[in-house]
Amino acid sequence: MNAGITPLWISIKTSLLATFITFFLGIGTAYIVANYKGKWRGLIDSIFTLPLVLPPTVLGFFLLLICGKNGAVGKLFALMGKNIIFTWSSTVIAATVVAFPMMYRSARSAFEQIDTNLIAAAKTLGLSNWKIFYKIAIPLAWPGIIGGVVLSFARALGEFGATMMIAGNIPGKTQTMPLAIYFKVQAMDYKGAMGWVAIIVAISVAMILILNKWSDKQQEIVGKRG
Repeated sequence: MNAGITPLWISIKTSLLATFITFFLGIGTAYIVANYKGKWRGLIDSIFTLPLVLPPTVLGFFLLLICGKNGAVGKLFALMGKNIIFTWSSTVIAATVVAFPMMYRSARSAFEQIDTNLIAAAKTLGLSNWKIFYKIAIPLAWPGIIGGVVLSFARALGEFGATMMIAGNIPGKTQTMPLAIYFKVQAMDYKGAMGWVAIIVAISVAMILILNKWSDKQQEIVGKRG
């Protein structure tokens, strides 16, 4: 692939894979937390939301400790003869961690807005928890889930700090568009930086337009049903 566009390709494939992972992790954890009424609910929710408020460099430092050669995840991969630090896999890990709260919070809010009477009625009809989850909860929460997908992708696309900490800036391997922008500015190449900025802005605006269009469509459907 042309070296000039590799940051775009790396960013897109990283964001897509990170969004795919957060889609399943975010929905699963959101549904569990939304239905959990125990005393640890606040703490659990705070832990899942923490990557949203932590500075990216702090998050990257924690990931470096966990995924480094002396960390739990790093040792696990070392047993398989693999190293994930400063590889493309580490860009996916960083993007997934920072994007997860967007999916989690969007899905959790959507699940919490479901009428509990519908869930109770489903249980009286003998539906299992699994069937209630994918036949009732998922369809009713779908608009919020889609919003979470869009926000997760956009957040993964713009990830910089954590990626820099555990993946570094390796052209053609871990250099995403945000990293390309930073190092072009460092090299006083403002024209090159502006090109990448324009691409990220264009993709972000497109994602926002898609989200708005989806929301308008859902409101239209709800209005017709009403």
